Amino acid sequence: MSEKVVFSQLSRKFIDENDATPAEAQQVVYYSLAIGHHLGVIDCLEAALTCPWDEYLAWIATLEAGSEARRKMEGVPKYGEIVIDINHVPMLANAFDKARAAQTSQQKEWSTMLLSMLHDIHQENAIY
Repeated sequence: MSEKVVFSQLSRKFIDENDATPAEAQQVVYYSLAIGHHLGVIDCLEAALTCPWDEYLAWIATLEAGSEARRKMEGVPKYGEIVIDINHVPMLANAFDKARAAQTSQQKEWSTMLLSMLHDIHQENAIY
């Protein structure tokens, strides 16, 4: 079995509760969802993009050498995983958009998919 890099995207969060939340407390629930890891909220992730390992490395090599975006994406081979959240959206979107000129058709397809995921994060910053 060959190694792959899988981009998972938050698809939903929920709190296991038996009673309906009163309207007055709804903002507290929304805040709880935003910081869910601290309150026992369950995150549901779905695979959104899968790349073979060697092709992932070639793809991120199209990003500007020494750039913050490239260092971020090099976290996968270095640490085994990375988290992309609202703070990374502008930097990564600009870098992958710029890199498309030097990418293969497959890499451009992955960049388009990643840019779509970044757009989702920008629209709803609770997504990561």
